[in-house]
Parts: sequence; structure tokens; C-alpha cells
Amino acid sequence: MKSDKIDIRTLDLEQLQVHMDQYGWPKFRAKQVYHWLWKKHVRTFSEMNNLPAAILSGLENDFEILPISVKDEQISNDGTIKSAFETADKRVVEGVLIPTEKRMTACISSQIGCSLSCSFCATGKLKLMRNLKASEIVDQVVEINNQAMSNYNKSLSNIVLMGMGEPLLNYREVMKGVEMITSEDGMGMSPKRITLSTAGISKMIRKMGDDESRVNLALSLHAANDKKRSEIMPINDQNNLKELAEALNYYYSKTKQVVTFEYIIFKDFNDSLEDARELARFCKKVPSKVNIIEYNSTDDELFAKSPEERVDAFVDFLAKQKIVAKVRRSRGKDIDAACGQLANKNKAVLK
Repeated sequence: MKSDKIDIRTLDLEQLQVHMDQYGWPKFRAKQVYHWLWKKHVRTFSEMNNLPAAILSGLENDFEILPISVKDEQISNDGTIKSAFETADKRVVEGVLIPTEKRMTACISSQIGCSLSCSFCATGKLKLMRNLKASEIVDQVVEINNQAMSNYNKSLSNIVLMGMGEPLLNYREVMKGVEMITSEDGMGMSPKRITLSTAGISKMIRKMGDDESRVNLALSLHAANDKKRSEIMPINDQNNLKELAEALNYYYSKTKQVVTFEYIIFKDFNDSLEDARELARFCKKVPSKVNIIEYNSTDDELFAKSPEERVDAFVDFLAKQKIVAKVRRSRGKDIDAACGQLANKNKAVLK
């Protein structure tokens, strides 16, 4: 039976203050509640121990807190931790803690499932169930930070919105979540330590520019000609490379932030020197740098990992063209936690 209570974390501070006014409670109580929700990340109203019993009773009567929780956890041989998070409506979404010597990175999701059907991505084979709420996006960060502290005695240094879903198709909630992660009223993390990864939606990239977004932007490119890109990423049919270059330059003109192109390199598909030449040509159109990412199997035979020598030749060519490019080695492959592998192997929860 659906509750008629309001999810309290859908309200901003001003809306909370209006609620306090309606009951004749002092406005400063709204600030206290807000602090408990977004700074302390409490899961129940009873934990708000500096509030009078009458206010707690009123909150319990009108509102509910709908946190996500860790349903399952897998630890890779390299120390990567993949979590299956369960939402209040019993859906499951995945997130990953990626520990390295210098960084503790949380890879988080923005949607349950995905609608884009990129052929190399396991998440793309799932149905889109729904967008995640801002509070559910923040909860992933909170839970993964707890894992970093308990397993490595370090707090998170970076966040990447590279998990399940397309962040720009859930723009409002993603940006509200980012605001709570970066706000002093929330987690207080620098926006420079957050990267949003998109498959490329020109209209929304322009909106990020208009909003003067302070987070880093990464574009999943994977091919620098339209024919190949459309073959593996259907979204390219509506957002071709010319449109993306124009949108990215507009974004740069507003934010002055260099874009990162993510390029998964596939054997005999996009790993030739001609492919590298096309990539270099595209990079020169937009202030950018490149992350070359090794392919991770998603239980199909469509693609294979490019041989190391071809990857090296590809990167060397880019370097000669004065393109800043790094090879990113994947982590967590043995537990399906690497790039493109998040697929909720427990399919029962998605039906």
C-alpha cells in the first residue's frame, strides 16, 4: 500500500520552513532538520536528538525518509568494492568504490537501468525502470564513503557519475544531488572532484554551460566518425559529432573547463591508426583530453579487447599530434564492476 506521507528529502530548506510555519514551530527548527538529513544523513526521525518530542511526532506523522541500503557487496581481487543498493521501492542499482594509492573514487549511478542501448555496455541491455532521486544519488556517495573509511581508513577523494544510466536524462535530480554533495550544508566536497559522464546529448550539454556547471564533464566518444559511432551508440543519430562539437565549444565558452573524451578501444573496430587520426582531428575542434579505456567483456561476442601493442601505437600517434591521452586500466573486472559491466546480475529485482 502506497504511503500518503511526503518524502522529506524532496523538500528544500525554504519548503521545510513553510512546513514549520504551518505548525507554529520556529523557523530555525527547519535548519536543524535539514542538517540532520543532509549533513548527518540520518535514516530515522528519532535520531534527530535535539528536536522536541512534539516536532518529532509531527515529522513522523507527515513525512518519511526513504534511504537506499546496501543489499549486496562484492570485493575484487584488486580491492574494488561493488555494491548492489536497494531502494525503498525494492529496485536495485549498483555503485563501485575504486581504491588506488592516491585516490578513493566512488562510481555512482543516476538511473535504474538505461534507455540508450549502447551495444558495448551491459547496463544498456536493461530496461529503464526510473530516474533516481537526488537523495538516492547522495545516499550512494554516503554508503561508498562509509566503505572507504571502514576498509581503507580514507574518505572519498573523487566521484564519477559513470554508473548505471545517462545523467543528462535525469538532469534536475542529478544536479540537485551534486548540490547537496558539494554544499556546506551537505558533504562539502569540491565540485572539481566530481565528473559527470554523458553519452552525448547536445541540448543538455549546452544547458550545463548555461548553468555554469562546476563539475567536470566527460563525453563517451568511442569513435570519431559518425558511421562507426552510430553503429555502437544509437544516440549519435540525434546528436552527431558536428552537433556535439558545437555544444562542447559552447559549454567551454561558458565554463572554461576542458572536456575529457572517453574512448573504449575495441579490437579491429576503432583501434587503427586511421581511427587515431580521426580522433586527433576531432580533439582539435574542442579543448579536450582523452582517456583510452580498455574494453571489458559483457558476456557477448560483439567486441574484443584490443591488443596491447595496438593500444600503444594508437596512443603514440595521439602524442605525436600533441593530444593529451592516458590509458586507463580497468579495475574490478573479476566482479563485473569495471567500465560498462554494471548490469544488476540479480535480474529478479528488475522485472
